[in-house]
Amino acid sequence: VLPPVEQVRPGLWSIPVPIPNNPLRYVLVYALELRGGGVALVDAGWNTDEAWMALSDGLSTAGGSISDVRAVMVTHIHPDHYGLAGRVRDASGAWIGLHPADAVMLESRYGDTDELVANMFRFLADAGVPEDRLPDLALASIALKKMVSMAAPDVLFEDGKDIDLPGWSLRTIWTPGHSPGHVCFYSEDRKLLISGDHVLPRITPNISVHAQQFANPLGDFLESLLKVQNLGAEEVLPGHEYRFSDLQGRLEEIITHHADRLAEIEQVLTEHPGSTAWEITLRLHWSRPWDQIQSFMQRQANGETLAHCVLLEHHDRIRREGKEPARFFMADH
Repeated sequence: VLPPVEQVRPGLWSIPVPIPNNPLRYVLVYALELRGGGVALVDAGWNTDEAWMALSDGLSTAGGSISDVRAVMVTHIHPDHYGLAGRVRDASGAWIGLHPADAVMLESRYGDTDELVANMFRFLADAGVPEDRLPDLALASIALKKMVSMAAPDVLFEDGKDIDLPGWSLRTIWTPGHSPGHVCFYSEDRKLLISGDHVLPRITPNISVHAQQFANPLGDFLESLLKVQNLGAEEVLPGHEYRFSDLQGRLEEIITHHADRLAEIEQVLTEHPGSTAWEITLRLHWSRPWDQIQSFMQRQANGETLAHCVLLEHHDRIRREGKEPARFFMADH
């Protein structure tokens, strides 16, 4: 059962929009009532008819409709946040906003994907994924293309800049990590942080090395956590799960989680020097048994392992040797 459509504060609504075949179950779309009429959305949901209906019904509960949408402010270009943005714009004339670091990836991710798939094959081979699993993992996200109505943004968000929304004072905070162009939005007068997937209350966002990432995404993510810690936010409105208040406590938990994971990888490499990223991944603890994790998520797990390895390399804790596959060793100190 999805949580209800809720009025979070006067003029601010939370609308759960279902995600197909995903343990997260729903994305939380936020509708901000604008002075003079209309609403702005933060994120939009997948491009499915079920998601469209949930968004339409949610706006109706809030006293409006899709045609009232004036803006779709997308935290990042993953399908559950960006997928419906184009369809909403077609129906309402709303503007779509994205950070440039995500906007630049749209065509290669959701248009002509041949080069991206070729890169993914090479990337996974270098990670040591067995040959018989390569097609499964490399092609795992191509099915998601149909969940996105690709739409070029009308507005490009800038870090630290206010967004022009009548009746709202919202500042963009660029928080790369989960995606290169991930952004959060902060309302100083309401002490609210709309955090997208950057800070979630119970789980940690996937931080992966892959063909469309910055070189050290986990390093970027950990720095980005520090960008939101001193805002004075009294409530966090995340893209999944539920709202929460203790931002500082949650940031400490996330940082501790990644420190534990780094130590776990060092332990694996101490016991199994020369492991590939895939071999390390198989030896780590995950939230459910490995054979119950679908291919797309196995690929994300491998990318997450690599992100930790890259950070350890960056700090000269481990070293890599060779290619296709690369093998990892503890650094000689």
